[in-house]
Amino acid sequence: MKTWMMAGVCLASLAAVAAEPQTPGWREYQAGRLAAARVAFWQAAEQGDRVAAFDLAMMDWKGEAGPVDKPGAVFWLNKSAAANLAQAQHALGLLAERGDGVPKSQTEATRWFALAARQGYEPAQLDLGTQYFLGRGAPQDDRLAAYWYEEAAKQGDVGAQYLIASMYEHGQGVKQDVPAAIRWYARAAAQGDVGARAKALDLAAQETRRRAQSASSGSLR
Repeated sequence: MKTWMMAGVCLASLAAVAAEPQTPGWREYQAGRLAAARVAFWQAAEQGDRVAAFDLAMMDWKGEAGPVDKPGAVFWLNKSAAANLAQAQHALGLLAERGDGVPKSQTEATRWFALAARQGYEPAQLDLGTQYFLGRGAPQDDRLAAYWYEEAAKQGDVGAQYLIASMYEHGQGVKQDVPAAIRWYARAAAQGDVGARAKALDLAAQETRRRAQSASSGSLR
């Protein structure tokens, strides 16, 4: 299995603002008017706009239109997450995983990832699968790891596609199903994963030989 086991990415690499043009400040941010964008995000966040609160948190975390303000960013992330924005919940999970701006806690990271994953947020589904796969912040559980990897794979995550393919190939967390493994490897290959292409071709060749041998044995009876 490939080692895509480290959950998440650096928070700074997340989109600075959620792509919702109707959010006050979004157009200003897109136009590079960062000071005006921050003011608009803050005003909307104060009124309970969860997307604006997330956007404000991202700006404060990266120090856009002002100094870096991690405590302020965490405050607004919590506001947004409490209003059930999956992106904010996932971001708080990443911070808890690393202990960056919040106390380090794999249990808390798993809790946040789960909240976002249940909303269908693909990065959180992948990260939650990894928590269960490694037994971080939750009991190790291949079945749950496979479930969340497959959910992320369905949404097109190439790493998750490779991982669930491998789990079907080896019967890890799921019933062994080589045709399903081939399908998932093929989907990852279609996105440019060279290793997945090699696995799909190799397994397909093995299946062809197995079926030919089975047919040959049956004809000799």
